[in-house]
Amino acid sequence: MRDAFHEELDAINNTLVDLSHRVDKAMEQATHALLTADLSLAEQVIAEDNQIDEIQHALDAQTIDLMARQQPVASDLRALVVSLRMSADLERMGDLAHHIAKSARMRYPATAVPPELLLTVQEMGAAASKICKKTGTIISSRDTVLALELEKDDDELDHLHRKLFIALLDPAWPHGIETAIDMTLIGRYYERFGDHAVSIARRVYFMVTGEYATKE
Repeated sequence: MRDAFHEELDAINNTLVDLSHRVDKAMEQATHALLTADLSLAEQVIAEDNQIDEIQHALDAQTIDLMARQQPVASDLRALVVSLRMSADLERMGDLAHHIAKSARMRYPATAVPPELLLTVQEMGAAASKICKKTGTIISSRDTVLALELEKDDDELDHLHRKLFIALLDPAWPHGIETAIDMTLIGRYYERFGDHAVSIARRVYFMVTGEYATKE
């Protein structure tokens, strides 16, 4: 019975890793669609977000069922509770990639990002992808050292977010209110994406150690 329980627990963890890969792919594609006004790619990201939602719902049902059948205690119960919260974070990260893709679709055939901000947004997308890949590794390996490092990785995304706002607040901003609102929202989507990844890393740390990671 214990072997079967841990096989199911491993299956839940593997699904979380798979979700992280899907979310990473969604963010990479959404960023590309945003920067290149690729409507078909944006539509693909929007459509595939339903798959992420369905996997998350099935995973939560599986986790709750396992809790009800096995009535785990101590570290096993902690792992299952944390899994529910991590799946919610991953689903939300998928939603944020979905929002970025919708921004690309809304402004098509124009590119939603002004020329002088293309590099900053490209860097934000790359930073988000780097963070998401590491998140998948953290979930898979339960490496607490990597979990603690992720918050520092997120600092790069926060720095780029601030850089974007500096450009938007420049009195010489030439692109009008509508574009400024677009870029404010887009920047927020990337920033929140990183925050959810940090949340997952902290949950893994708690799952392994039973203690909350302290903020530096």
